[in-house]
Amino acid sequence: MNYLAHIYLSGNIDEVKIGNFIGDYVKGGAFHIYPEKIKKGILLHRFIDSFTDKNTYTLDAKILFAPKYRKYSGIVIDILYDHFLASNWSRYSFEPLEVFIDNFHDLLIKNNNMLPTEVQNMVPRLIQNKRLLSYKDIEGIRSVLSTMSKFTSLPDYSDFAIDVLKDHYEFLKRNFFLFFSDITYYIKTVHNVDIKGV
Repeated sequence: MNYLAHIYLSGNIDEVKIGNFIGDYVKGGAFHIYPEKIKKGILLHRFIDSFTDKNTYTLDAKILFAPKYRKYSGIVIDILYDHFLASNWSRYSFEPLEVFIDNFHDLLIKNNNMLPTEVQNMVPRLIQNKRLLSYKDIEGIRSVLSTMSKFTSLPDYSDFAIDVLKDHYEFLKRNFFLFFSDITYYIKTVHNVDIKGV
């Protein structure tokens, strides 16, 4: 799962949202330095990643992207899952997507001192480029994939990814709905997270 889904699956507690958002940047036992609710968010992030990687629906979707992306197919699926969440937002929340994102941006700004340095450096671009909102549109997904290829190990096959997305759109959307039903159930019941609007 990518940023938007991680934030959404954090429920209504701000500190858990922060922890979940920074989860990729806190390695090993370093989470122990954070306050309890941020720690909970970091550990929740790790559970979400593990659950997603092992989920049958995710594995089925990765097959479509494997010819080009190979071991990086999961990263593409993470981003596409954010697309389907954003583009079907009213299915999951009564709060408008733009309001949800603006409130989260405010949360990051107010708690900048709690963020790892790498995240502090990234947040202004995240806000300025309206990255979370860009997931809603296919061209936004293309832009995100292309940008990531410049700053990470993700190879640049964004045109291929968009072609596959368009050719298999309904399959991937149904796949996401089924997956998201699974993961929200587990997070609500096993991790006792109150997810608004579900």
